[in-house]
Amino acid sequence: MRRIVALAGVAVALGWLFGQIFLALAILFALLFIWYFRNLIRLQRWLQKGKKYVPPLAGGLWGEVFNGIYRLQQRSRARNKRIVKLLNRFRESTAALPDGVVVLDQSGDIEWWNESAEKLLGLRYPQDVGQRLTNLIRNPDFVRYFGQPNPTERVEFESPRKEGMILTVRRVPYGNKQELVLIRDITLIRRVEDMRRDFVANISHELRTPLTVMRGFLENLAHGEVEEEERKRSLELMLQQATRMQVLVEDLMMLSRLENQETKVASEVVPVPQLLTTLREEVELLNREKQHRIHWDIDDTLYLRGNSKELDSAFMNLLVNAINYTPAGGEIHVRWYGREDGSACFEVQDNGIGIAPQHVARLTERFYRVDVARSRESGGSGLGLAIVKHILNRHNGRLEVESQVNRGTTFACVFPPEQVTHAETDDDLQSATGP
Repeated sequence: MRRIVALAGVAVALGWLFGQIFLALAILFALLFIWYFRNLIRLQRWLQKGKKYVPPLAGGLWGEVFNGIYRLQQRSRARNKRIVKLLNRFRESTAALPDGVVVLDQSGDIEWWNESAEKLLGLRYPQDVGQRLTNLIRNPDFVRYFGQPNPTERVEFESPRKEGMILTVRRVPYGNKQELVLIRDITLIRRVEDMRRDFVANISHELRTPLTVMRGFLENLAHGEVEEEERKRSLELMLQQATRMQVLVEDLMMLSRLENQETKVASEVVPVPQLLTTLREEVELLNREKQHRIHWDIDDTLYLRGNSKELDSAFMNLLVNAINYTPAGGEIHVRWYGREDGSACFEVQDNGIGIAPQHVARLTERFYRVDVARSRESGGSGLGLAIVKHILNRHNGRLEVESQVNRGTTFACVFPPEQVTHAETDDDLQSATGP
């Protein structure tokens, strides 16, 4: 500004000297206009090139303008970098979450979501950006929940992607009138709660039924004259019910022990052929009533590293199931053999009533029964396959089930190669099995 005032003074002096003050001022203002217009063009070209280029060199007021804009650009660039860094960190952290996260803008339209939300809700990029969440998820409870202005509770609904998957959704205020929608898969939690309720209901029923029978017989014996034959029959039935409760309690105790013990697998060498020989004698006694034809195919050289008592229990449970759920005079095939991949397999195949496909996945749940009446007639506790599953888990094994209704069922206990050993190759088998 001082320079302009000085130039104006010089122009007035020269104009007064030559008697052309107004002409001198007009020339001065014309030159100033050209100078300003030239710098405006330089500013426009510099801004067009981008923020990375240094400002043009200029003196005076325009130099201050160029440098001031450049400093603002530098601060803005640093601020934008921090914002981008924070945004990337936010997206990385939300992307790593197992829960789904959806960001809604001020209008309630979808702005962004993480990978978990895509899997849980079936969102698609970029088609669903800017869409209303309630236009994509048509569940009535979900739509009703988003119609509330300030909801405090969560809502549960079934996932549109997978049948049977239960999701819970919660809305959280976020940013400038935005919202975070948090989605969580609670299918496993609900399943555990259902199993807990079923467990309490089943154990109550299993204990109440024999106790009711025993109490009725005891009341008859205590309050009336009972013939000797009826008394003997009552005592036999009470003994059966007491035995049933004892089996149930023992199975519960074993299942609790298996669940609470460390999963470390025992390293003792188990001579499985000798173990099956003992089980064969017990099975023949259990089979006297139904007279099944039981065929045994045992590899005498195939041994396991594990816990002999637990393996005995697992194998016996499968054998008892085959006897109980196969009609009298049926066929049962028992095999102990090695597979090509080095694993070992204990297999029990029957031609019994079979199991419908929808029940197979739940067979190892506690007290789960395909046919409740038939199971109780057979005297089962409903815990046998749950015990088998836990024993196999402790031996790094797995339970395979193949079944067809009215054709029969095959249960196979598969043990990985690291649990398998052979009689002819291991020096320690002699000391483990005896002479």
